Amino acid sequence: MKYGLLLTLIGLTVSLCGIVGLHAEVEIALEAELADEIVEPMIIADDKNASDGKFIWMEGAAATGGGGKGYAEFIINIPQPDTYALWGHVIAWDGNSDSFWVTWQPADPDEDAQVTQNTEFRWGVAQGAAWHWDRINHWLDGGTFEREWKFKEAGETVLRIGVREDATMIDTIFVTTNLKATEADLRLPTDKDRKIQIEGLAVDAKGKAATTWGSLKQAYQ
Repeated sequence: MKYGLLLTLIGLTVSLCGIVGLHAEVEIALEAELADEIVEPMIIADDKNASDGKFIWMEGAAATGGGGKGYAEFIINIPQPDTYALWGHVIAWDGNSDSFWVTWQPADPDEDAQVTQNTEFRWGVAQGAAWHWDRINHWLDGGTFEREWKFKEAGETVLRIGVREDATMIDTIFVTTNLKATEADLRLPTDKDRKIQIEGLAVDAKGKAATTWGSLKQAYQ
């Protein structure tokens, strides 16, 4: 009886370890300028204070009614079904330069938010004249709420960050399954991250979960 109980406990422990292993914490750090596609008037620009010295934006002075065209698109192969959060390393000068449109398929529908103006996909960027982290949110008419994306399967996803207001800047994107992450848990891309993003190699994410993402289509400018 004791022997049978011991085997049951061992089996349960192995099963639980397997479950934990399958849902290890994932983190992916991406350079904005290495997006798979960048469509003008979203462009790459230089800033010595940005990660690797580059960022993307729609160039121009902050202005009411500016922007609305152009986007950057990232192909990200997520390693496991899970719920994810996104953070951006950003600058938003004022109330006329503090928003993007964000969709992440297939968790989000195949919708052009720049056309539909659906506030579910409106990111109200935290203002600040120096580079800072901001979690991507819903900026709804009733307030601003942090977004989460649930993916039922591992594999290819498409993240699109569209211009809503010109002069809003984005330096890097941080992808994580840690929904309780704070700025202390975030990091900028390393040389290894950039190599992976360019070459599409397979690597280990935090917790040994394998992840890959698409090779670069838009070269450095």
